[in-house]
Amino acid sequence: MSKLSVSRSVLRLSLPLFLISLVGFGYAQEPSKAVPMEGSTTDPASHAKIGLKPPADLKLPTLFLVGDSTVRNGHADGAGGQWGWGEPLVDLFDTTKINVDNRAIGGRSSRSYIMEDQWADTLAFVKPGDVILFQWGHNDDGPLDDPARARGTIHGIGDETKEVDNPILKIHETVHTYGWYLRKYIADTKAKGAIPIICSPIPRKIWKDGKVVRNSASYGGWAREVAEQEHVGFIDLNEIIAHRYDALGEEKVESLFADPHTHTSRAGAELNAECVVAGLKALPHDPVAAYFSAKGKAVAPYVE
Repeated sequence: MSKLSVSRSVLRLSLPLFLISLVGFGYAQEPSKAVPMEGSTTDPASHAKIGLKPPADLKLPTLFLVGDSTVRNGHADGAGGQWGWGEPLVDLFDTTKINVDNRAIGGRSSRSYIMEDQWADTLAFVKPGDVILFQWGHNDDGPLDDPARARGTIHGIGDETKEVDNPILKIHETVHTYGWYLRKYIADTKAKGAIPIICSPIPRKIWKDGKVVRNSASYGGWAREVAEQEHVGFIDLNEIIAHRYDALGEEKVESLFADPHTHTSRAGAELNAECVVAGLKALPHDPVAAYFSAKGKAVAPYVE
């Protein structure tokens, strides 16, 4: 069995077993048929998919965004003043030439997005030549079988596994490392003839000695390691944004957030979107270079 295989999941309900294939797995694990919107509650009333739409024009290439609420917050309507960077990113591209399809979902981790079948739904739209930006890490650091979320992944990028009874999906599940899930996303994307790009997670508004705390020793560093091992593009979004925050200073950065330290305001999301483009332009080969809008063309490549 390959490193990207996973043991068969077993439903713990008295229902027949329906095996639903997930690309890249040796055996199938059954996704939930009822999905908690923000991953923060087991209330059945909140267990509903949020209705992500297909890319606007299937004839065009698509830039897909896959991640958590820092990429697409809630219903992407600015509720509570909170925005992910995926919404303002659209303005930096010429949408007559490329779709920008934000399929990130709040509360998800690299693991739960797969197990809830969200990744399979996204992958169904992917075609050769498309590009997918992945940003995971904010929700991966938690208990593997937390009864309120059950979305954590094992630290690191190795092949360690742990068997758990998932209290949300009501299945027995083999949980892997953060790096294992990133490698699965990369393998599945390449299998569709598309281009994966890994982003380190955006920084939180946490300061130490006058600088924003980086995560290069954890999820940011692990994301870089996987990208280098798999020979795919890497955008160090954590460092690029933190560098901007450092330059602005604590007082000015306050207005870029709509909560204590995680979710950005519209202005913060716009800054982060510009940082994504700066990171894309800094890649040895930027696969979306031909698709920037006038506003996107004005963004300078990031220089370390």
